[in-house]
Amino acid sequence: MPVHRLLPVALAALSLFGSSAVLAQEANNLERVTVLGSRKSLPAASSTDTLVPVDIYSMSKVAESGGQFDLAQSLQYLSPSFNSTRQTGADGADLIDSAALRGLGSDQTLVLVNGKRRHTVALVNLFGARNRGSTGTDMNSLPLLAIDNVQVLRDGAAAQYGSDAIAGVINIQLKKKAGCEAVAGYGQYSAGDGKNWLASAYCGVKLGGGTLGITGEWQDRGRSSRGGQDFYPRIIGDTKVQNKTVYLNGEFPIAGDSKLYLTAGAQNRDASSAAWARGGVGSDDIPSRNSAAMYPDGFVPFINGKIEDRYLIVGWKSSFAGWETDLSQTFGSNKLRYDISHTLNASIANKDLLAGGKGISPSSFNAGGFGFDQYTTNFDVSRFFPELLGGSNVAFGAEYRREKYNIVAGEPGSYIDADGVGFGGNAGSQGFPGFQPSDATRRSRSSQALYVDWEANLTPSLTADAAVRTEHYSDFGSETTAKLAGSYAVNNGFLLRGAASTGFRAPSLQQLYFSSTFTDFISGKPLDVVLAPNGSTIANAAGVPALKQEKSRNYTVGFTAKPSTDTAITLDLYQIKIKDRIVLSGRFDADNYPALGAILQGLGVGQAQFFVNSVNTRTRGLDLTASTRAKVGAGMLNTFLALNVSHTLVTAVNAPASLKGFEDVLLSERERLFIEQGGPRDKETLGFEYSQGAWTGEAKIIRFGGQTLGTFSGPPVPNQVYKPKASMDLGLSWQATPALKFSVGGSNVFNVHPTKQDPNETDNGFYYESLQFGLNGASYYARMHYRF
Repeated sequence: MPVHRLLPVALAALSLFGSSAVLAQEANNLERVTVLGSRKSLPAASSTDTLVPVDIYSMSKVAESGGQFDLAQSLQYLSPSFNSTRQTGADGADLIDSAALRGLGSDQTLVLVNGKRRHTVALVNLFGARNRGSTGTDMNSLPLLAIDNVQVLRDGAAAQYGSDAIAGVINIQLKKKAGCEAVAGYGQYSAGDGKNWLASAYCGVKLGGGTLGITGEWQDRGRSSRGGQDFYPRIIGDTKVQNKTVYLNGEFPIAGDSKLYLTAGAQNRDASSAAWARGGVGSDDIPSRNSAAMYPDGFVPFINGKIEDRYLIVGWKSSFAGWETDLSQTFGSNKLRYDISHTLNASIANKDLLAGGKGISPSSFNAGGFGFDQYTTNFDVSRFFPELLGGSNVAFGAEYRREKYNIVAGEPGSYIDADGVGFGGNAGSQGFPGFQPSDATRRSRSSQALYVDWEANLTPSLTADAAVRTEHYSDFGSETTAKLAGSYAVNNGFLLRGAASTGFRAPSLQQLYFSSTFTDFISGKPLDVVLAPNGSTIANAAGVPALKQEKSRNYTVGFTAKPSTDTAITLDLYQIKIKDRIVLSGRFDADNYPALGAILQGLGVGQAQFFVNSVNTRTRGLDLTASTRAKVGAGMLNTFLALNVSHTLVTAVNAPASLKGFEDVLLSERERLFIEQGGPRDKETLGFEYSQGAWTGEAKIIRFGGQTLGTFSGPPVPNQVYKPKASMDLGLSWQATPALKFSVGGSNVFNVHPTKQDPNETDNGFYYESLQFGLNGASYYARMHYRF
């Protein structure tokens, strides 16, 4: 296939950069892809011809020579509508990077692998500047070298793919081609820390008439810290992470045109995040949070997480009387267990001191954790009728899904109040108190879905698609969604497109049943501070209703233009309205709600917060891509521009009857701003790549828009205003031999940081939050890629 026929795909996706040989090779891969948003058995010709906005990012160049070593950060610098920022000082959110589209929550983007639903993580993000109260999918549990391409559907698609697809859908297509390759990489920040080692290998072997792709990856990333002497001994920066990952992906003919396919993956991650530092002798932390006998100079507790992620797809594709069938079973599991080290239980130390001892406590604790399992059965049927309305594709199918969630209590020392006197040491392990037996739970639910989808070429210029899907959940009931999309080709180089749809997101089991308890002393009396699960005695006493689904209405309209085979432009405007969005409330107590506070104290609870369907939001924005390719001198120059603007507004706070009049506690201005501006309100990328012979150089400028976040103090203390900032990435690759490539480069080479703030008012207690491009500054990398 001539390279120029693929260029509209490559340029619109902003991802296929390199020599003609590389582009031709990637063309062969993309020819076999059925693009998201269409149920056609035949692959789409170009992403600029799709009914809704779809970007296709080939990952070969990213894996071979890119400056980012994981998928989330790679997409952060590829896709303008995608946002993922590493957190610091946010407990479990430090261990798993959350990711989202179009400024919405991480659980409002559906992630697929090879077109099959990917499970979410067991973690609920409770702290940090991004995705508070949300679950999400761990993008970094898949090795880069295993991925052929990533498709990003920037439109609501619940009627096609089910719950969670409000902001869009990300499909990660894994490799299953013959041949072997390996990558070794090293990177670090200019400050000299955060050393990042990567070793990865892929091998596609012929087996049973098909191909099995096997990928193994080892990654070791060190801590970084930007606190300096001003925040000593605090550690403020990247989490320490070690990943061990293996993935298999293959497809094998059985008989006739039937095929068996298999995907299996496992990752073990050992991660360690630094909690807030506790002061030493002379500070207020002794004896409440420290023991002079153990840490006279203060200490930093470490929140260590052992994460086990498992994934399996087994399926069978066949055809019967012209109908294509696909029967599959998918299993996903995510488990997180906490071990808190370099810590103490101050109440144990204080009890020891009162008994005549030195004031000693154990220095590490098993704090418990949680797990999430998901089982999904799909049966999909489709057929293309070439003579029906100029060519119609009819698809229908069914899905059954079962989900399980559990919380495991920690060892007693991680949560107990040992001295029980109310004026000594605080209960539980410092940095992260363990889950108590009252938090432990084991819950499950099931859902069933039916869908039908019809796409038709009504005229040579006009294409339309209609989809309807109905789902029933065992816990909250049923929901039916619909979508209508269409495109009109004005001429060979200009296409108008638009879509309207309804969508929904089911409350996650994590939001329904997460429970966390720690003991605080209020007026000298030990009382629990509880994040109460839905349906619990505490939630019912507060009048919090059962969680139900979020509902959305999505509208997209835009155009694509191809003035020449080497130039492509896309522009899409969108609006997303979400009703009954689930948020984590503020803490209710006797001070901010006396009547409820009295009820809570009668239950032994000092403060309580809940997940509630209480917010309506509206998101408006636009996506723009423009790219061109031209011969300059003896080489080729690729130039590309990409832009996303996304403004989210909380339009209503719908308090339950029992909480009417207390909307400012239910959703404070600070929490509202996390929803509206937790991600940059715009992001722009301008890139240049020049290739000549064996050499390829690139420069990319990424501008992150401004953000405004709240403060702990509130008015009259001004909000945190983060000005727009731009980062530049540089890279150089040398194809030393047809098989061997060396690459070097830097990210954020001018060492730009977010706008400085008052650390007393930020969520992480530092000069700025973990947002825009993060707080670490410049980094540099080197890679070697070998194909054999």
